Amino acid sequence: MAGGNSEEGKGMLLRNGDDKVRHPSPQRGTPDSSSTQGHQFIDQIVTINVSGMRFQTFESTLARYPHSLLGDPTKRQHYFVPDTNEYFFDRHRTTFESILYIYQSGGRVKRPEIVPIDIFLREMRFYEMGDELLEEFWIAEGYEKPKEVMMPTNKTQRKIWELMEYPDSSLSARIIAFISIFVIALSIISFCWETVPSDNDDKVINMTTGELIDELDEKHYSPFFWIELMCILWFTIELILRFISCPCKVTFVTSILNIIDFVAIAPFFVNFFLADTNKSNSSMSFAVLRVLRLVRVFRVFKLSRHSVGLQILGKTFRSSVQEFCLLIFFMAIALVLFASGMYFAEQGEPNSKFTSIPASFWFVLVTMTTVGYGDLVPLSPFGKVVGSMCALIGVLTLALPVPIIVANFKHFYRQENRLASMKSTTKGDHEDDDVA
Repeated sequence: MAGGNSEEGKGMLLRNGDDKVRHPSPQRGTPDSSSTQGHQFIDQIVTINVSGMRFQTFESTLARYPHSLLGDPTKRQHYFVPDTNEYFFDRHRTTFESILYIYQSGGRVKRPEIVPIDIFLREMRFYEMGDELLEEFWIAEGYEKPKEVMMPTNKTQRKIWELMEYPDSSLSARIIAFISIFVIALSIISFCWETVPSDNDDKVINMTTGELIDELDEKHYSPFFWIELMCILWFTIELILRFISCPCKVTFVTSILNIIDFVAIAPFFVNFFLADTNKSNSSMSFAVLRVLRLVRVFRVFKLSRHSVGLQILGKTFRSSVQEFCLLIFFMAIALVLFASGMYFAEQGEPNSKFTSIPASFWFVLVTMTTVGYGDLVPLSPFGKVVGSMCALIGVLTLALPVPIIVANFKHFYRQENRLASMKSTTKGDHEDDDVA
């Protein structure tokens, strides 16, 4: 009887109503009868019933992961049914086939297509497969494990860092994140509304002395100045607190988001001091101030700190640099070819606006990108033929790298969804443990 059992393959499946046991051919990882004849022990067969579907495997197969629920005889003893001499689990049947395959293959995690990720994760956690196998699962699903996050060692710094950097850490952090988003939106609206022309753009009356002051001094009395001042104070305090509490100053200074935060507040202080110190050269100072005000538009990128969508878009652009370079290369070649063709095709037309090859670049660019402003149009029949070919080639040129960029976007989008699913599943498991 023992010899017959040793010849049976691992992972034998018994269904309800079957009177006979099928003996499949040995698979990879299944001990052969010739290799087990010299063993002094008998490898027992364990029967596992999962919601009415019976599985059979060797004790040594389950022992490959001794800390799991099935691998530890003490843990699984709670589910043993003496009457049927089997272990009964009222769990998801389809998922258990993959769970058993993990034991048989030595750690290869493969989720069935018909099983949702959250169900598969709950089953893996129920059978206590361990963090290493969970990590293997996420890698198999295409999710890259994020780098280990550094946290400050000081308790006060850690609390401030979590408050300013991680909105999901507490209610106070969510409130601060909401205030930050509101201040960013207010600053952007103020920046845009400030450019709307008014009746007194050049001169404004000083309400204290009754004298006229120029535009450089107007900012001290405009409501936009006070809105900007309040926003800058919030951004400055936020940046200083994050810098003081950050775990690594070098990493903080070299971060792109932190550089954007600094660029967003620096023009205000430069603008403020230049307006007071360079009044002697007002024209030069006014030109510099206009450039500095333009830099304030980068403040819109501060929203990327609180927007997952903008972060996905940034990752997509960063991973699609080669595709963008390829697109620019194709566009440059087509730009030169069709601009030259359009120039020589329109040379005989008296009212033609294609006076040179560089002047034809604009027409080729807006035609290839399917914009077509209509400010430059070909007049000769040959020019129209060249313009038609330019439009067709432009569509093909733009269509070549776009699927790759879209695939990169879908990849990062799926990663974020899986990360959110993993966090929600982990949170749900912790809540279930607390209830139990």
